[in-house]
This record gives sequence, structure tokens and C-alpha cells, in this order.
Amino acid sequence: MAGHQQQPGRIAGWRFDGVHDAAGGREPKLITEGTPSFLHGWAPGAKDVAIVAKRNGSPIYNLYSVSVKDNKETALTSNTRGHVDGPEYSPDGKYIYYNANASGTMQIWRMRPDGSGKEQLTFDEYHSWFPHISPDGKWMVFISFPVDIDPDAHPSYKDVMLRLMPLTQPGAPRVIAYLYGGQGTLNAPSWSPDSRYIAFVSNSKKAE
Repeated sequence: MAGHQQQPGRIAGWRFDGVHDAAGGREPKLITEGTPSFLHGWAPGAKDVAIVAKRNGSPIYNLYSVSVKDNKETALTSNTRGHVDGPEYSPDGKYIYYNANASGTMQIWRMRPDGSGKEQLTFDEYHSWFPHISPDGKWMVFISFPVDIDPDAHPSYKDVMLRLMPLTQPGAPRVIAYLYGGQGTLNAPSWSPDSRYIAFVSNSKKAE
């Protein structure tokens, strides 16, 4: 199944069996009934997806895993304030990485796929969003915003940093790029399959 937004805030998709494709006229299957819902990542094995969503009339976004077989949603967070975003499964499926501002600033966290074992990974003054794990599981890249923005926000057109942090050995995040960007720079999974390259969007140079 490949994610495809059929209606505003709902997640749908097509199932590919190696023979049929989108041109075959198959109708997408609706995965989430509730709105709004924002897709962020597939679990290894393709049985679940991780989403950010508002549910039950709450104005606060929380993280959910959703079964693509029966559409069952499992709440991974139950926040009543603050913001969480960017859930992405590790390649081995042992963790979901995400960003949250439970500590006051937006930091990178991880948890088990059932929502247990929440663990903060970054501890600095910057507001960090959208962690992406390299396919070999050794590195995490994320975007960091300056200290003067709203901890709930990830605006466009700001001076931001791309930072890299090791996951299999001790080490602090290090800056790998300074650029003008923000929202849209690193929202989607960005590693090349061989873990050698990272794709991102920069607004540092004006279009000719």
C-alpha cells in the first residue's frame, strides 16, 4: 500500500501486488476515518503506519499507529498540551522517533512501537523537528530551529541547521549544514538507500 491523501486530512492508499498499479483503476482504501490525520511513516513489514492526528474533539495533536489491515488506531501519546510531530519507525522496527516539547523546548524523543519507554535524546536550547533514521540504523538527521521561535511552530524561511547524531555509539549532535529554510526542508524521509546521502529542501538561493 502506498500513502495517498484522498480527502483533506484523511489517509488512503493503493495496494500493489507486483502486477497491478495505480493505472489499473483500483480504488484507494481509506485508512483513517478521523480528521485531521497526517501520514509520517511505515512500520517495517508494512502492517502499520505512524500518523499525527487530532481525535475526540481535542485541539491537541497526538501520535498514533494505524493498522492498514483493519484501520485500528492505537494512541501512542495522550498529551493535553504542547505538541508532538514527525513519527518515524527505525529500520529495525524497535523504535518510533519523533519530536516533542514536553520539556519546554522542541526536542527529539523515541519510544517503543506500543508507546512505552519514552526517552528524550536531545537536550539543548534549539527547537528540533523531524528525525529521520539512516537505513543502516547508525545515524539520525533532523532540523533545528533557532531559540526565538514558538516551540509549537516550524515556520518557513528561517535560518536553520541540519544536524546529525550517532545512534550506535555515544556522541552529541553536530551541524552538517546551515541554510535558509524550515517547514518543508526535512519533513519527509530523506536518506538514500545506502545511507550515504541526505536530501533536503533549501530556500537559500533565489530562483533565477
